[in-house]
Formats: sequence, C-alpha cells, structure tokens
Amino acid sequence: MQSSPYPPGPAGPPATARMSGALIFVLVIVAAHALGTAFGGWAVLEENYNKQEHGQDLLMPMGLAWFVALFCWGLAALQVVCVVLARKRRPWISVVLAAWLIFVALSTLIGLLGSLAAGTPSLAALVVLGIDGVALWVVCGERAGHWFSVRGPATAPQG
Repeated sequence: MQSSPYPPGPAGPPATARMSGALIFVLVIVAAHALGTAFGGWAVLEENYNKQEHGQDLLMPMGLAWFVALFCWGLAALQVVCVVLARKRRPWISVVLAAWLIFVALSTLIGLLGSLAAGTPSLAALVVLGIDGVALWVVCGERAGHWFSVRGPATAPQG
C-alpha cells in the first residue's frame, strides 16, 4: 500500500506550492540577464548611429546591427515571459531557463578566457560566471526538477 504525502480528503494535493529561495534566486538572475540583453541590443544600435553621425567606421552594417538588436530584444522578452510564467510550472519553462543559463554561462566563460588571454583577468566575469553556474545547477538539479514537474491528477487511495 502506498501512502500519499497529502492528507486524505477531497482537496487532494495543494494547488500551488511555495517557491523556494533558490528558484527565486534563479528567476532574479534570469531577469537581470534579460535586462542586460535588452540594454545590449539598444547599445549596439546606439553605438552604430553614433559612429555614423561622426563619420567613423560602423561596428557592423546597419542591417546586421538591427538584426542583433531585435534578436537581443526577442531573447530578453522570452526570458521575461519565462520569469512571469514560472509559477505555472510548465515543463518548457525549465528547459528555456536551463538553455538560457547555459548560453549565458558559456559566453561569460569565453569573456573570462578572453580577459585572461589579454593579460587582464576580469574579476567581474569570474563572479558572474560563478553566479550563473549556481543558477544553472539549481535549474538542472533534482530540487528544480521536482519543482518544475507537472503533477498528474490525484488518484484515490487504495484500500
């Protein structure tokens, strides 16, 4: 006979569970990265227009700059949607969050390695890489897998 962790009765499992502090940490990190990504898209366009006004060589062709900016804004919007919908416990949200954190952690690692190769190690890149690593561990770990799991319908106790 299996025992249920929920009290017997018509209520069944609780409708919503409290978010752990670790998952709130992950959502804050993802939201901060989303803001940074949106700002980065704007900064690419702004720098290109600034160079164009002063008759300097552009960072990249204007069409590519707009593509990069729109891509950054789209990624930022996707991350904000994931943060907002995280309470709904949809499985695709955890996948998107994990993929995003892998992407950000790898790009930060490349930035750290670049700063090391240039002879000016970046402490900020190392700290951000550590924070992203912890956030990724939380999202991919067992605790997050349980939190993001979608519960099936409650079954009546046997016996």
